[in-house]
Amino acid sequence: MNKILLAATFILLTSFYSPTKKTTNIYKFKVEALDGGKIDFKKFKGKKILIVNTASKCGNTPQYAQLEELYEKYKDKLVIVGFPANNFGGQEPGTKTDIIEVCRKNYGVTFPMADKVSVKGDDIAPIFQYLVDEAKKMGITDPIKWNFTKFLLDENGKLIAVIHNKVKPMSEEVTKYLN
Repeated sequence: MNKILLAATFILLTSFYSPTKKTTNIYKFKVEALDGGKIDFKKFKGKKILIVNTASKCGNTPQYAQLEELYEKYKDKLVIVGFPANNFGGQEPGTKTDIIEVCRKNYGVTFPMADKVSVKGDDIAPIFQYLVDEAKKMGITDPIKWNFTKFLLDENGKLIAVIHNKVKPMSEEVTKYLN
């Protein structure tokens, strides 16, 4: 009898704590930071969050400068988190040090940068799987087509926009959500 009870308890507990269980809230995510430590999304409650998949050797890489400008202008109500990814054309081949060099020294990036992740495919990072799933609920079936796709979440962590990779961060298409 005790073995059956123990087995039932184990099954019940693992169903609640299963690592494959889908996250239903952006604030549950903690990711590795590019320069060490963790980025805890729970700390961003009450602010809009712009999550961007980035790359150092892309035609869109100069967007880092406008992302930094956007971050500085709206930092009281917006946080930007960059996620370097090497999914498109091998345009983020570098090490952490290489990526930091491009971000900080070339573009003056001060917003949080996560460690390099995959944003598409079988090895997609859980946070991007979550964002893709949320985009699908909005009718956007394939949101990440290239580097510098932008996911904007409101102050309550709800996805409100997926912004095309060619849209410049300081454009009206982005700032209309911040004014």
